Amino acid sequence: MSKNSVFVLDTNRKPCNPVHPAVARKLLTQRKAAVFRRYPLTIILKEESKNQPKELRIKIDPGAKITGLALVSDTNIVWCAELEHRGFQIKDNLSDRRARRRSRRNRKTRYRQPRFLNRKRRDGWLPPSLMSRVFNIESWVKKLCRLAPISTISMELVRFDTQKMVNPEINGIEYQKGELFGYEIREYLLEKFNRTCVYCNTKEGPFNLDHFYPKSKGGSDRVSNLVLSCVKCNQKKDNQLPVDFLRDQPKLLALIEKQRKQPLADTAAVNATRWKLKETLEAMGLPVEVGSGGLTKFNRKRLGISKSHWTDAACVGTSTPDSLNIKGYQPLLIKAMGRGSRQMVNSDKYGFPIVAPKLRQKSFFGFQTGDIVKAVVKKGKKIGTYVGRVAVRKTGSFNIKTKTELIQGISHKYCQHTHKSDGFSYGFGEVVQ
Repeated sequence: MSKNSVFVLDTNRKPCNPVHPAVARKLLTQRKAAVFRRYPLTIILKEESKNQPKELRIKIDPGAKITGLALVSDTNIVWCAELEHRGFQIKDNLSDRRARRRSRRNRKTRYRQPRFLNRKRRDGWLPPSLMSRVFNIESWVKKLCRLAPISTISMELVRFDTQKMVNPEINGIEYQKGELFGYEIREYLLEKFNRTCVYCNTKEGPFNLDHFYPKSKGGSDRVSNLVLSCVKCNQKKDNQLPVDFLRDQPKLLALIEKQRKQPLADTAAVNATRWKLKETLEAMGLPVEVGSGGLTKFNRKRLGISKSHWTDAACVGTSTPDSLNIKGYQPLLIKAMGRGSRQMVNSDKYGFPIVAPKLRQKSFFGFQTGDIVKAVVKKGKKIGTYVGRVAVRKTGSFNIKTKTELIQGISHKYCQHTHKSDGFSYGFGEVVQ
């Protein structure tokens, strides 16, 4: 059984202390509470609570694809989740739309004349693919603040403290000589080279930080001269120049040279949104603590915790407790799905419509696309119980997408609401043993 706590609201919807699932089950059995929402699981009491709730801290590990979330008290983890973004999908959709519009301009078809009074971008503008990540995190922080007594926010502001890597003495010589500086560089290289030895492509660690051009041959300590190497390849290379060590593999040498100079796309996305996210969180009125990715990894190694997005979130910042027990916790997997498209009609690859325009009405028979429903079919060819996201039709014949399959043609009469559409889909990760 998962140790994730259940959120509790009193009859006035004021957040109370989260409780163990067994306590929540007992309150529901005794009819002292009712289910308020399924994801995340929240119950609402039938009386007002006079107890002062214990303040919690929400910790955030922002990522380009997945963001880790964790609610932490002074001594242990209360709740954890992993939020999957759709920024890259938005980028692909916008690129596809741009290509179709440019294609129409080259044909003798109707085309709206360009406007020039709306070309200026406001200060702080970011592309929609990047802002979607900020909005997703903001939505969930606000949602959790309504469900739990959160008093402080901790976030990982930078994955790699590149300023301190270039100039380690920026905050004093102690930082350079301490353990944290090595964690910043190592984490950067592990991410850049995908935790793979550049020479033999093995993923079996441990890894060494190898000077691609040896210091004895004039190489520098700059990060651009460091690559990831397994112990065996590092000892075999010794202090040879790359052209000598890889004389029989010129293609590999060219690949490594290109990879050394190539920026990190995911890291670029995180770095582009980090200050906007910090500004958004500070606007909520709660104090915001920031930390680097190197500090997060240092805390995780110090506590002996396995790596995942939500465990990284639990280790963000200097506020990390001296001990954290992660056994028995099961993260809630949240995936951003969007709230539909404003495009009225689907088109072919040339931009011409292929179906009739969709109706402006979104809800049919009390359901709308994106709702999570439970359908119990007792007769016909599709007898069974199905739980998943529903796609509605005007005819009342719905499609339900479960974890494993797509069930088509389920009547609305068999469907019951489990969770109304909020732009996300939900699942559960593995329980930490």
